Amino acid sequence: MITRRDGGGSDGGCLQALARRVWTPDRRFHVGDIAWGWHSIPGAAAAFRTSFWADGDEVLAWAWVELPGHLELLVDPAVTALLPEILDWFESVAPGPERTCLVMEGDSAERAALERRGYRPREDGPFFRRHVHDLADLPRVSLPEGFAITQVGGADAERRAAAHRAGWSDFGSRVTADSYRRVMATHPYQERTDLVVVSPDGEWVASALGWHDDVNRVGLVEPVSCAPAFRGRGLARAVNTALLHVFRDLGATSSVILPRGDDAYPAPGRLYRSIGYRPGARTLLYARP
Repeated sequence: MITRRDGGGSDGGCLQALARRVWTPDRRFHVGDIAWGWHSIPGAAAAFRTSFWADGDEVLAWAWVELPGHLELLVDPAVTALLPEILDWFESVAPGPERTCLVMEGDSAERAALERRGYRPREDGPFFRRHVHDLADLPRVSLPEGFAITQVGGADAERRAAAHRAGWSDFGSRVTADSYRRVMATHPYQERTDLVVVSPDGEWVASALGWHDDVNRVGLVEPVSCAPAFRGRGLARAVNTALLHVFRDLGATSSVILPRGDDAYPAPGRLYRSIGYRPGARTLLYARP
């Protein structure tokens, strides 16, 4: 018997269990997306409205709402009949004024359910495109003279958070030392897959955080950063390439990433394709007034 329960900020592991079980490269959520999305911003997970649909102990679907009106959801393909109930719940807890939901273009059941409710995909604005690397024929890691790549240690949360904020200063970042400590305490974080580029004077100037799903043998890169003053030197390429080598050493057979895919911000996609990632499915943002 399928039942629904409300969740909370401590339920990230339940979300990850379903994401791991139904994973394919065309699905939106890797276990690392949930780890980063729930813990990198102070108080984010506690503010989400979350619900689970389960048969006994097995989670079959989940949804969380970022107020006032954005829905994230994941549904086992065997129980897409739950989608109307999930949307009922969403509309009962989201005050609006506009409601949105982000899905992958291949999520045919989710798209059909949204469209039956009057949601329509936005034709303009940003979107994201899945990229996949098969970890074969990896390029070598190449750095400018005097730069080095090292992994983050358990006592480095403050410095690591500062490096992330510097790399995201164009957009702004709310990552703090405390929130990064929570990230580091979340499965499947490993110091080995948290890499930074060190400048000749010891500054952490670029970074790439990886998440290895050892069940599906796939690594996710999320997020990547490079301080503005150090861009254009191949540092982001180098740290991403180094992370691919780590994934392969851990037993992964592929790596995925979900950068922007629209023409307004093409640089990340170009970077990942230059080191062997292949573009795949894109996201679609559905909206209803």
